[in-house]
Amino acid sequence: MGRVIFHVDVNSAFLSWEATRRVANGEPDIRLVPSIIGGDPEKRTSIVTAKSIPAKKFGIVTGEPVSAAVRKCPGLVIAQSDFALYSQCSKAFKSICREYTPVVEEFSIDECFLDMTSMKRLHPDPIKTAHELKDRIREELGFTVNVGVAHNKLLAKMASDFMKPDRVHTLFEEEIAEKMWPLPVGELFLCGRSSVEKLKKVHINTIGDLASADAKAVQALLGNKLGEQLWNFANGMDSSPVNDVPEAPKGYGNEITFDENITTWEQGENVLLHLADNVAARVRRDDVKGFCVSVTIRGNDMKKHSHQHKLATATDNTTHVYEVAKKLYRELWDGRTPLRLIGLSLSEMDREGQEQLSLFGETGRSAFGKQSAFAEDAPDSEKDRSADKAVDVLRERFGSDIIKRGGMINSGITPRKK
Repeated sequence: MGRVIFHVDVNSAFLSWEATRRVANGEPDIRLVPSIIGGDPEKRTSIVTAKSIPAKKFGIVTGEPVSAAVRKCPGLVIAQSDFALYSQCSKAFKSICREYTPVVEEFSIDECFLDMTSMKRLHPDPIKTAHELKDRIREELGFTVNVGVAHNKLLAKMASDFMKPDRVHTLFEEEIAEKMWPLPVGELFLCGRSSVEKLKKVHINTIGDLASADAKAVQALLGNKLGEQLWNFANGMDSSPVNDVPEAPKGYGNEITFDENITTWEQGENVLLHLADNVAARVRRDDVKGFCVSVTIRGNDMKKHSHQHKLATATDNTTHVYEVAKKLYRELWDGRTPLRLIGLSLSEMDREGQEQLSLFGETGRSAFGKQSAFAEDAPDSEKDRSADKAVDVLRERFGSDIIKRGGMINSGITPRKK
């Protein structure tokens, strides 16, 4: 039979996990009534992140403002996000998955791939095993999943998206023409809205149309890399392995959307300090450093802008990251357009301590006498390193709120993390 791959996908994960907790506490099951996971409907940045099947019947869609959802359904039940709960439930269902095979790839918080190929002697009937896995998750954890079974990851994922909830679907090569090709082309994995629009203009409306199209013509239309990938996917071709060891992050970032617009330089810099503190702490926790600091802003005109700066030496220091980010922010913002979002990231990670040889001394001058673009390119001081270590130790022992950087205290800013 060749490879056997499962894709396990939790049905309406955030809402299902919240419903499971409420049922365990003797409360009504919000999956059975119009309900959503979202924020305060009075706040314009609150959006629907998950919805029940009854809510879907009112035309409520994921990503729309909560206020709009309430207008469609005045009696809508709104539950707040709880990421600690989501993390707990995610670990629980993936733990059951690992009882069936050691090769499990965590694709997202609510889905994973299982490579069952080497488990054929223990589980000779993949369809029966998929049903057993699905039923165990429902009975032991209280929420449902779909399981897609196929010979590769692409087809397994496509299969798990068929009729929901609490189903097992197969999509083997001999089933592609019947089960996948009649679907709208937009349902093909990684085929986004822009690609769909381009394909429809040349009368490629279904996955089958794309599969039978000339591959070179598709590449000319969508670009070589994406065109080739989508054409291969439409034909059910995917050789990617199930990676049981997650790839190391290529960068660390965070961004905040605001309940009220940022209108002053000081407010924005306070937010940057908060972001630098968050990002640098995560970098230190993973014992890595980064060479590239990036800042992104989005105004109330919804236009995004970003700048980045490459450091001479990698850093994990909060103050270092903040000072560079502050200068990038000063370059980016015009000081007038109200800001709805600010983001910060640290990338180009150094994981082995092999930092680039710095040409800059503590003064920020190079060995050739030329001033650095940013004086903050100087290596981190021992004082800064000691301060960061002290903050990390306190937070690890007493919680993340035990100590905050001065700029965020009494700033009047309520972060809404994304």
